[in-house]
Amino acid sequence: QVQLVESGGGLVQAGGSLRLTCVVSGRTFSSYAMGWFRQAPGKERDFVAAVSRSGSSTYYADSVKGRFTISRDNAKNTVYLQMNSLKPEDTALYYCARGRTMAGRANDYDYWGQGTQVTVSS
Repeated sequence: QVQLVESGGGLVQAGGSLRLTCVVSGRTFSSYAMGWFRQAPGKERDFVAAVSRSGSSTYYADSVKGRFTISRDNAKNTVYLQMNSLKPEDTALYYCARGRTMAGRANDYDYWGQGTQVTVSS
């Protein structure tokens, strides 16, 4: 059974930074792309960023491009999301997910974590 566990969320002022971490169980971590999504109350789950199996390619939503950086460490079965210049509109529950491809659609991801809350105050 594959398990994904996120951490690193919290309360931060606008303009601040957070780094989210997602640890994935199992031996096949490097065989899959990984992604981050977020969901604000009353809204749909939105794509944030994705990284290829090797970590050499990344893909971002326009809303976070230039502020967020996704990366992975295959030796540690871990994917990261560095979030800088945070804005109140970044407030959401952030999920990591395992994907067959580096896609922006939630349907392309088969395993999900439980989420970590990020709250950005103005």
